[in-house]
Amino acid sequence: MSVTICDGKDVQDFLRVVANLDGGGGNERAKKIVHRILSDLFKTIEDFDLTPDEIWAGINYVNKLGSEGEAALLAAGLGLEHYIDLRLDAEDKELGITGGTPRTIEGPLYVAGAPVAEGKARLDKNPDPDAAPLRIHGTVTGPDGAPVAGALVEIWHSDSKGFYSHFDPTGRQSEFNLRGAIRTGADGRYEALTKMPASYGCPPSGSTQTLLNLLNRHGNRPAHVHFFVTTDKFRKLTTQFNIEGDPLIWDDFAFATREGLIPHIVEKNDGRSVGFDEDAYRDIEFNLELTPLVHGKDNQVVNRARAAA
Repeated sequence: MSVTICDGKDVQDFLRVVANLDGGGGNERAKKIVHRILSDLFKTIEDFDLTPDEIWAGINYVNKLGSEGEAALLAAGLGLEHYIDLRLDAEDKELGITGGTPRTIEGPLYVAGAPVAEGKARLDKNPDPDAAPLRIHGTVTGPDGAPVAGALVEIWHSDSKGFYSHFDPTGRQSEFNLRGAIRTGADGRYEALTKMPASYGCPPSGSTQTLLNLLNRHGNRPAHVHFFVTTDKFRKLTTQFNIEGDPLIWDDFAFATREGLIPHIVEKNDGRSVGFDEDAYRDIEFNLELTPLVHGKDNQVVNRARAAA
């Protein structure tokens, strides 16, 4: 079609009407945001001379994305979640906040309501002969290095097939398998006995992978373990570490890898003494340093839709 009308008065006036910029009521911030998004969208349509077929293909894609529940997955794959972290990093720099365990993306697979244990928890509820035993432990500290008592350390990760409980299409995992919440004691320590996670990819026929294919990008993640750390004394920490040696560590489709989040794995043989059913296991020490509240408030709490059980 190759016409240029976007910058003309008729279209610009139309955009103001669509967003009701000049009308009363409503939410002024929402009006401005919708106006900006639509203006950029109309300009994109014009600049790339999109056909009606292409526009409706995009709308159909959004419908499919929503029906599959993959919007949060796509947000990670297109770097939106990582961009949020970059903005939070820059905000911390302006506030003069330094140190702390690096933040990184939450991802779409957290489930609220995991049972809380004191100090130590066993997370593997189902047998998984393809996964080696894994002990994760460390100390939660504040900015001064002192241990933080009463911190809630939530942990979740995949099984050896790359599936998470509550989202496993095979239905073989029990509720809260490989998920847990641990309350630190006076020493600030936490310990989790679990199984080694595996790398995994986006659903191959899902909307996220469909778009990644158009970009000639893979949709795979290295093996990793997620963390929330929450306390009323410091800011909430959202992070994850990658399993050392995974070939995808620096090629994560979700852009979650950050320096300081690849702890060393130690092979050990005293498993029964720490609570495993066998002697050989892998040991990861992952200490968690929290950062101070901002004017007495936690500005790291993100409100988003999450699964609960």
